[in-house]
Amino acid sequence: MNLDKLFKPKSIAVIGASRDETAVGFGILKNLIKGTVFENDGATGFPGKVFPVNPKADTLLDQKCYSSVLDIPDPVDLAVIVLPAKIVPVIMKQCVNKQVGAAIIISAGFGESGAEGKKLQDEVVSIAQKGNIRIVGPNCLGVIRPHACMNASFAPTVPPKGDIAFISQSGALVDSVVDWAVERDYGFSTIVSYGNAADLALHDYLQWLADDEETKTIALYIEGIQDGKKFMEVAREVSKKKPIIALKGGKTNAGSQAISSHTGSLAGSYEAYKAAFHQSGVIIAEDLNELFSTAFTLANEPSSGKRMVIITNAGGPGVCTADYCADLGIELVEIKEETLAKLDASGVMHPAYSRRNPLDLVGDALPIRYQTALDILLGETYIDGAIVIQTLQTMTNPLQDAAVIIAAKKKNPPKLIIAVFMGGKYTKEAVHMLENNGVPTFNDPHDAAKALKKVIEYHSRKKT
Repeated sequence: MNLDKLFKPKSIAVIGASRDETAVGFGILKNLIKGTVFENDGATGFPGKVFPVNPKADTLLDQKCYSSVLDIPDPVDLAVIVLPAKIVPVIMKQCVNKQVGAAIIISAGFGESGAEGKKLQDEVVSIAQKGNIRIVGPNCLGVIRPHACMNASFAPTVPPKGDIAFISQSGALVDSVVDWAVERDYGFSTIVSYGNAADLALHDYLQWLADDEETKTIALYIEGIQDGKKFMEVAREVSKKKPIIALKGGKTNAGSQAISSHTGSLAGSYEAYKAAFHQSGVIIAEDLNELFSTAFTLANEPSSGKRMVIITNAGGPGVCTADYCADLGIELVEIKEETLAKLDASGVMHPAYSRRNPLDLVGDALPIRYQTALDILLGETYIDGAIVIQTLQTMTNPLQDAAVIIAAKKKNPPKLIIAVFMGGKYTKEAVHMLENNGVPTFNDPHDAAKALKKVIEYHSRKKT
């Protein structure tokens, strides 16, 4: 499916651009021109042409304003519509006459609002189909493409460039995720808030993302799916190429009832969704943290190995991690005598180190001890990867330990490495350093074990 006019436009019209700085139409226009509504944020605006449409203004944010999309002299690839629902059919007819390629309808008041709204929504889609215009929304936040410096949404800023696509039925969830991603330095390739999905459905986005070179992993937040059979068919094929992780909203009766007034979707049984996800190769996340930690881990750890060692400078966290791995069915290998002999001969191991898996380096472990353990253990063919745990002691240097782990990852690209840096204020910089270098990093070893389990399950499923 070709959605390049939506995801790779050369020109964008904002129909309903506003002078009111508190209005959505102003925020979207400013996002496109500057990349963000915040000053001195370092974001970059859309490099293509941006056309504000407002019959009551001559210029907006130093851009020439047009009374109608039909007055724009250049071709328009994408229209972002921010006007009351009742006006949208007329605007869509103008877009068809202008031969616009795609449209994002931000406006609410359609299918989610009842029978009259659904009738209006169907009318808009019918008009758009006459001009082959594909629609995102209505009742959505918009689309963000960090690599293209395109923020065609009213999310206040853009996350870093990365390789995770996030497709969400909830716009507010996107807002929160974007801010969280900026803080954590998590990168995204594409973010779509698709709202009512009146035209483009979830499977359409999956089909396009399957061939998107900037996307390695696809994360979904789903409230309801209109065409379950088509979704399963597409997801089954896409998941063979790229991991798909889904968080389903509306697991309970209370959540299901809230969905109907939010996006107008039919929620369906959570057990039915879980069965459908499993049959189509979609990985299930139980919460937002698991959704993105799993997506990041899968994007950065393509290894299919499952024979793991735990390397730690603290006994308790090592024991807990071993328990979590055992509960999840993750194989912790027995370290062979010849490997222990190499560790002994290195001359850097503490006399009381554990000599088993988990490999406890003891609390005074300096970076050289981590480096030696990683070099020797990851050099063994019977070991596929390591969970590396660091707790903060007086002699601990988180940044140096992080550098050691990053070097080990570069030296052993087929091996799977997950870091657990337990702490907060004094490990924050090291965590950013690790994640910026593609090492999945966690504060809680249980979260690390759950993400690792998802990686192993995905690759095991691909082999069958």
